[in-house]
Amino acid sequence: MAEALILSKPIKDTSCTIQLTGSKSESNRALILNASSKGKVEVRNLSSADDTVTLNGILEGLRPVNGAAVASVSEVPTVNIGPAGTAMRFLTAYFATTGQEVILTGTERMKQRPIGILVDAVKQLGAEIEYVEKEGFPPLKFKPSFEQKTNKVSIKGNISSQFITALLLVAPSLPQGLELTIEGELTSSPYVQMTLAMLAEAGINHTWDGSVISIPAQAFQPSVITVEPDWSAASYWYAIAALSDKSEINLPFLKQNSLQGDSRISNIMTSFGITTAFTDEGLVLVKSASEINGDFFDLKDCPDLAQTVIVVSAALGHNATFTGLETLKIKETDRVAALQNELAKIGVKLIEENELYHLDCSGLHFPDKITIKTYEDHRMAMAFAPLALKINQLEIEEPEVVGKSYPSFWEDLRKAGFVF
Repeated sequence: MAEALILSKPIKDTSCTIQLTGSKSESNRALILNASSKGKVEVRNLSSADDTVTLNGILEGLRPVNGAAVASVSEVPTVNIGPAGTAMRFLTAYFATTGQEVILTGTERMKQRPIGILVDAVKQLGAEIEYVEKEGFPPLKFKPSFEQKTNKVSIKGNISSQFITALLLVAPSLPQGLELTIEGELTSSPYVQMTLAMLAEAGINHTWDGSVISIPAQAFQPSVITVEPDWSAASYWYAIAALSDKSEINLPFLKQNSLQGDSRISNIMTSFGITTAFTDEGLVLVKSASEINGDFFDLKDCPDLAQTVIVVSAALGHNATFTGLETLKIKETDRVAALQNELAKIGVKLIEENELYHLDCSGLHFPDKITIKTYEDHRMAMAFAPLALKINQLEIEEPEVVGKSYPSFWEDLRKAGFVF
């Protein structure tokens, strides 16, 4: 484990150009499409994130790559995806419906993240899966056969959009296709829309009528998917812009009409005085005002932005209310509890009231030095790093966790004038 980093930002203005890695969300979907199409779908500008490297290594041949360990247990190959939650969900559907005989496991935290809803769905389709340890949780053992029993499956929409995406990605390859009914409200809808748009890029047709998404059995078409830079990574630069005295930050190649749900950060951050100017080269962030004009944020469609937006609001002393955070408790850590613990170090409370979360910044203060725990969560490290603009010495524990989605994060902070 790497030593903790102590960050500072002596100059409170920020002016820089940062080239972001490819979107992890797009990359991981594209890799499943590449594997399902047996190479007909070519992928360019893959993310360098650990999760993507791990998934790519597994799909290329079940060989060890950056933590994707493979061993033989009772002659059944074991794939360890480490902390890669997206890989766990996508591979569950992929292994189940392609007749792979394999045991799929991950870190201790991964073994605590529920997957029963997805397993039940692929079992309904005809897959044979056993829980190796605890019912409803990884590790999973897949049997080497798949015979589709039905093409109709229902799944709750408010648990994880990745469960839905996992099923949609394998749908074209199912002998009977798939008719997927989403029960109740759909959380993170943009991620499902991203999946369907990428399937369309690969020549796959679908219909979405009310709560039912239908994808007939069909062949992938020869195609090229070029992955856009990561809007989730861009969100931390919006935070830096918001906490700087002045800012002009260039982020090349990001698109105004993006498939990524986290592109909503450009609209959200207008509330914090940040304007986004799109150019032929990408976008430019400028801090144009110091007044904050929003006090309620619904993050249901973009929960991965929650830590970033909440920390910015807290650091600016803004008593905002948030909703749509229900899925945060089953992420890499319980992100609500983690936020509450770490915000307390600057005197801010995050108060939970049913499904509303209120910031109380009445006790806000900035000590000369604080230490931020990351809870093995990449987004905790990156969401709190911009506080170095307000705190002379900001210590980040386990800084290596950023490799999960944004390996060059610390190097990019140096380019922006952060010192450590």
